[in-house]
Amino acid sequence: MKSKKAVLLPKERKILASLGENLKLARRRRKLTAEQVAERANISRSTLWHVEKGSDHISIGIYLQVFSVLGLVGDFKQLAAEDPLGRKLQDAQLSIKKRIKK
Repeated sequence: MKSKKAVLLPKERKILASLGENLKLARRRRKLTAEQVAERANISRSTLWHVEKGSDHISIGIYLQVFSVLGLVGDFKQLAAEDPLGRKLQDAQLSIKKRIKK
């Protein structure tokens, strides 16, 4: 069975590209070379290049490894931590007890 590749919308591609650029800037601010980050994250230099470009075929686990090397795990843990829409949907489904007429 062949696995399907996710098809991202242009808006989603921009988000990944922005994430990759942010990770690249974080690496540079820490004065780390790409080789150092790749080695510490236990990934190849070319994989790090794809992360920093925001490629959509890189697993979330690899992104987590890079976040960890850069000391940004706290940021990673905040992904989807706030869920206002989900909370509103949950609140809307709460049952309201009705009083029984005597």
